Amino acid sequence: MTHRPVGRKSRRMFLAGGAASLAGLAAPALAQRTPGAIEMEPDVATTPVKHNISSFRALKWEPYFADLNNGAILVDTTSRALHFWSEDGRTYKLYPTSVPLSEELTRRGRTRVVQKVEGPDWRPTPSMKKRNPDWPDYIPPGPDNPLGTHALYLSWTYYRIHGTQDTRKIGRRSSNGCIGLYNRDIAELFGFAKVGTQVLLI
Repeated sequence: MTHRPVGRKSRRMFLAGGAASLAGLAAPALAQRTPGAIEMEPDVATTPVKHNISSFRALKWEPYFADLNNGAILVDTTSRALHFWSEDGRTYKLYPTSVPLSEELTRRGRTRVVQKVEGPDWRPTPSMKKRNPDWPDYIPPGPDNPLGTHALYLSWTYYRIHGTQDTRKIGRRSSNGCIGLYNRDIAELFGFAKVGTQVLLI
């Protein structure tokens, strides 16, 4: 399938204007880097949100995982924090995150990393295009991409852990499903995590 290129000016106008009403879901878990349906997160500048007022503290892995095989990621949607433990237990990282806007949009449970993508691209889902036919069909990797610099696809369809170009979203309820990190943090986590890393959302 071919797509009409989206000019830099058009992409910027889309991000500045259209992003205010976009719904954000993570990208599909694909075995290879085939472009998938990804929904964006709304612009927090025009979306009522609450800042993170919960505790932000280190945790131990034992209450949440039976072992550290392939490493482990814990996403605490209450404290809006992501915890990572390496397989050998020597590396522990704690990152602030963005989390879904509401309980209805929040998925909890166990999943795993099934794909790692550096420089993710963006495509709207069919339902998004039906509601908003003027949205671009595709935004390539780069500084205009709303999904940041790196992404970890999860085994749940449309869910991922990814970066964000909009740093205002971190520490807030600002997504419609996915978990966002500062680009510098997702780049570091991307280096630690592997395909098969355990993921638990609570």
